[in-house]
Amino acid sequence: MSFIAGVLLGLSLIVAIGAQNVWVLSQCMAGANRLAIALTCMLCDAALIVIGVFAANRLTEVAPFLLPWLTGGGVAMLLYLAWQAGYRAIKSKSGLRTEQVKPQHWWRTVMAALAISLLNPHVYLDTVVLLGSIGAQQTNPALFAVGACTASVMWFGALTAFSPKLKTLLSSPFRWRVFDSAIALILTGMAVKLITL
Repeated sequence: MSFIAGVLLGLSLIVAIGAQNVWVLSQCMAGANRLAIALTCMLCDAALIVIGVFAANRLTEVAPFLLPWLTGGGVAMLLYLAWQAGYRAIKSKSGLRTEQVKPQHWWRTVMAALAISLLNPHVYLDTVVLLGSIGAQQTNPALFAVGACTASVMWFGALTAFSPKLKTLLSSPFRWRVFDSAIALILTGMAVKLITL
């Protein structure tokens, strides 16, 4: 169950469109070093997820009084992200927008992927703070971390492999709204489950 929770929460957080996903799509659609991009993003995510889950787990063992605060923070953030996705699903009238970019040498692409992954404050909130605090509450935090890492591998693997098809699919406003609606429901469900733990 912890593994499934990790996969679902990991996917619902990572697929919410942001600077990293738009950059990855733009690069891949331009034909730039898909393997280098995918591996860099996967490794960055996995490292941050493992650090977040095990640091939060250790913190709750040393200072158990922090557990309600971590839980409350996790619930608040999940509900906020669910609200954002729901709002986009209701109000948005456009699909995914990307720009064509000029392909670069693979090592430049890796450096750019590291920068877009590690210099984005949102990635730390998602992986270290949110996934970490929720992972620490699981019956098996290690399995939760593996599940969240699996979600990252699945997402970036699919994003880089199928980016030309995704561009067509997600450019439809209706499909994008369905996509955001599903994310909102998953995040709300995870928040409710966290409250009941």
